[in-house]
Amino acid sequence: MAVDFKTFLEVTPYVTAIHKPVLLRGRHGVGKSQVVYQFAESIGLPVVERRASQMTEGDLVGLPKTDGDVTSFCPPDWFKAACDEPVILFLDEVDRATIEVRQGIFELTDSRKLNGHRLHTGTLIFAAINGGEHGEQYQVGEMDPAELDRWTVFDVEPTVEDWLNWAQGTVDTVVWDFINQNRNHLEHTSDFEPNKVYPSRRSWDRLNECLSTLVDEQEKTVLEHGHGSTLFNLASSFVGFEAAVAFNDFVQNYDRQVTVGDILVDGKLEKVKDWEINDHNALVEKLEAGKTFAEALPDEQIQNLAEYFMLLPSEVAMKLWTVMGASDNEISNTIRLHQSKVGGEDVAHRMVSMLRADDEESS
Repeated sequence: MAVDFKTFLEVTPYVTAIHKPVLLRGRHGVGKSQVVYQFAESIGLPVVERRASQMTEGDLVGLPKTDGDVTSFCPPDWFKAACDEPVILFLDEVDRATIEVRQGIFELTDSRKLNGHRLHTGTLIFAAINGGEHGEQYQVGEMDPAELDRWTVFDVEPTVEDWLNWAQGTVDTVVWDFINQNRNHLEHTSDFEPNKVYPSRRSWDRLNECLSTLVDEQEKTVLEHGHGSTLFNLASSFVGFEAAVAFNDFVQNYDRQVTVGDILVDGKLEKVKDWEINDHNALVEKLEAGKTFAEALPDEQIQNLAEYFMLLPSEVAMKLWTVMGASDNEISNTIRLHQSKVGGEDVAHRMVSMLRADDEESS
């Protein structure tokens, strides 16, 4: 069973506590390497990364030296670092490595040593591959049962929320908003046609990095307002034709997008009067991602929020209520919203009506 990154980060500490090696399997570009670095940062360990696919047997075991009649191997620098101090030893693309390299990794994962040199007691081993369920789509070697038995294997299928949480504050707001409102364009999840460019989480990050280099005001209009062929051609080269068409159209119409400030600060509810559920859901997710409720809102913003709350479909209103009630949010916002009135109607009364409707449906 595949797990998302949130679950992976919750479960992995139980594995690393007993110093067992961790193997992530999943599609390319979903962020397997990124989540390893994220975990390393959370526990305060540096990462020593090596691409197993680019290693020879000598790169793994080191070079021989003689001491009288005795021959031994000098460990390579990266392995010596993992023996001398606690690190996360991250071996990427293990299933693309030669059989000799993989046999050497056997000993590392099984005995935490190689050619007589032992890993530091605090060093943890991680690896990532494209095999498993999606292996037939990649030019990788199968891992037999004895090899897999050396690993603690996690098949990873990150959610869109995993990416949005990571990307908040990392990628440009326009890119974040586009993915939040066009989730089917985040990545390609079915079979791949040969030689066709498809979007992935990694390719969106790379496109964002490219767009962030547009430094002068004329260039910035490419991202802020769209610039026909320039933006389309850039996006198409990173994320493919279909996603580029949608992104280019989104950027050119971005000025007409509704922001959190439009609702909370300016009370421009007329901008959402024709919205459907998905549009409202996207705005609630903007409120959550922007940590809007982490601090107490001014009274006028609470009133604007109440007016927006009263026009929401019930399921979206409940989602907004849940977001506001999250443990890291300021509770006074929830209390004041609950006490608000809109056109003589109590928000509290609507909450009761929604809860009664849920009870009737469940019964």
